[in-house]
Amino acid sequence: MKIKWLALSAITLVLSSGAVMAKEWKEIRFGVNPAYPPFESTAPDGSLQGFDIDLGNAICAELKVKCTWVTNDFDGLIPSLKARKIDAVLSSMTVTEPRKKQIDFSDRLFSGPTSIVTRKGSGLEPTAESLKGKAIGFQQGTIQEAYAKAKLAPGGVQLKAYQNQDQVYADLVSGRLDASIQDMLEAELSFLKSPQGADFQSSKGISDPMVPSDIAIGLRKGDEELKALINKAIAAMHANGTYQEIQRKHFGELDLYNN
Repeated sequence: MKIKWLALSAITLVLSSGAVMAKEWKEIRFGVNPAYPPFESTAPDGSLQGFDIDLGNAICAELKVKCTWVTNDFDGLIPSLKARKIDAVLSSMTVTEPRKKQIDFSDRLFSGPTSIVTRKGSGLEPTAESLKGKAIGFQQGTIQEAYAKAKLAPGGVQLKAYQNQDQVYADLVSGRLDASIQDMLEAELSFLKSPQGADFQSSKGISDPMVPSDIAIGLRKGDEELKALINKAIAAMHANGTYQEIQRKHFGELDLYNN
């Protein structure tokens, strides 16, 4: 009888464990690399600003939870997520098959194609043939790094990795690089509109499965409750106009979601 009672108690515990283990989310810790304007950057007063930052804060407002931002190098965001130092990655992260093997993703936030930036009049195109013998820079941990290593390096293109995008542009302007490869919108809406980018231009978007364009929020595998909450908030922001308002604030009439 004692054995039966223990077995029954174990079954009761298992059946009730779902309610015990369910987490009441009061705070979401978003990991971000604030070196990618206009999506995420640091303001002069030290606060974070940008399209992704506003989206994250709006998601937290929709869910009525505290929004905490944790800064890190881009290539350290997924390790931080897996180590539970953050709850989600909101840093213009592209959804790729290799990343999906490590983490989950929310519904799509927007689209961001990849391009190369070169000096005007250089005649350089985003192909290994055109860039052969030239030096191209990229931010570590990005899909652009993976693409450059797989598609450009075998064709004789010299590759150089950097911790952040600002360092890439600094070497591009100084002449230590012949080209940079990055998100096309980031280049066009930030660097190319700045004084230092006046003599440079962006190529058209690169069409290749290695550089997809869907951007979403990175989540730990198994965090289904948080994923459902964030997806619910994203849907609500589209329905009530919050998403469109944030988009207009940063990009005017440019439609990042349907481009």
